[in-house]
Amino acid sequence: MAKAPVLTPRADDFPRWYQDLINKAELADNGPVRGTMVIRPYGYGLWERMQAEMDARIKETGTQNAYFPLLIPQSYLAREADHVEGFAPELAVVTHGGGKELEEPAVVRPTSEMIVNDYFSKWVQSYRDLPLLINQWANVVRWELRPRLFLRTSEFLWQEGHTAHATYEDARDFAAHIHRRVYEDFMVNVLAMDVVPGRKTVKERFAGAINTLTLEGMMGDGKALQMATSHELGQNFAKAFHTSYLSKEGTQELVWQTSWGSTTRMIGALVMMHGDDDGLRVPPRLAQIQVVVLAIKGDEAVLAAVREVGDRLRAAGVRVRVDDRTDVPFGRRAVDWELKGVPVRVEIGPRDLENGTAMVARRIPGGKAPVAVGRLVELVPGMLEADQALLLRQSRERRESRTTEVSTVEEAVEAAVSGGWARIPWATLGEEGEARLAEHAVTVRCLVAEDGSVPDDGDAPGNVAVVARAY
Repeated sequence: MAKAPVLTPRADDFPRWYQDLINKAELADNGPVRGTMVIRPYGYGLWERMQAEMDARIKETGTQNAYFPLLIPQSYLAREADHVEGFAPELAVVTHGGGKELEEPAVVRPTSEMIVNDYFSKWVQSYRDLPLLINQWANVVRWELRPRLFLRTSEFLWQEGHTAHATYEDARDFAAHIHRRVYEDFMVNVLAMDVVPGRKTVKERFAGAINTLTLEGMMGDGKALQMATSHELGQNFAKAFHTSYLSKEGTQELVWQTSWGSTTRMIGALVMMHGDDDGLRVPPRLAQIQVVVLAIKGDEAVLAAVREVGDRLRAAGVRVRVDDRTDVPFGRRAVDWELKGVPVRVEIGPRDLENGTAMVARRIPGGKAPVAVGRLVELVPGMLEADQALLLRQSRERRESRTTEVSTVEEAVEAAVSGGWARIPWATLGEEGEARLAEHAVTVRCLVAEDGSVPDDGDAPGNVAVVARAY
């Protein structure tokens, strides 16, 4: 009998493959309350690497980290009508505390615009206080009806940035800078993900915003996933919270604001964009473990060689794990590291020692080859960079090969339903066509200009709508 595969093949059942991989690669487990999740150490290690890379980019903009309370007075949400309407179905509300009914219910934050603005209105007095640039790493709760680990959970981790500016132009430019220089740079150069930067339609933009910029990625099954968003809030929240400043001219002016966020959803994207039937494939620049050095046998000479190779690679700046657990069968360990997507495995046994070589297995392109032990430090960094580039190229090729230029709503629906994306002129589609797409669970993921750039106006001539089914 043929041996059963470790994972459900993607071609047979993509959602089942996704669940299998998250379980067997030890990324996460379902939490005890429906819609919550426990992020396991290997999965959390990926998030820590994402945090570190993102946090460095965010701080380069002059933004500082802060922390705001988890519980928000319910009355705060009533101050901005579009915002509260957008989040109302997802709210979790605390009505009792300390054994007593609360005088005012508290909302578990679905996002922090409300409480941040309450404090911005206290902190901003003069033009000298601007721009005010704040970010927080936190958890939020949005009650999810159809949960899926990492993609849609009732509680998830994220970063949320909130800024206040003196002018519309400053706020607009800052939102665009975050979109391209923080989010897109991180996704392309660290996650190795080909993403499409664009502008949301009025229907799809963030509740309370005047413009939403997005990055959309194509997953392995052809569906889209919104990766991160950056919002221009205009003066909507400033009006609601009376956030104003004394200008250089001595007049009171309302601030202009932005907010922007990315979440643990990126781990789900990592699985669905780069994973294959053997498990994860983690981009080397992201990987918490870039190379695992495995001892095939418990021979003392082998163990000494494995540890020495690990030390030399580590000294060369490679993130290394030495796996000398020879009480666990070698085949099982190799499969586990394959599932976890570690980019390079260096395998050393008694025969390798005799030959002065190690067997090097590369997870991303696949394949194994012997390499002289003395050349590992020289060759491994180049392998990691080549494999990083390969993942990005494969991601781009998938999107380009599965995106169709269309001219009718019917053709757009057909392309999306068959597992791809469609591009259709926005002037042809319009809001009426967008509503017709929704009847088939198809959405406009973003609007792009003819040259692929982000349009300054949602109705600019030549805008193209990128259309797909989405997670």
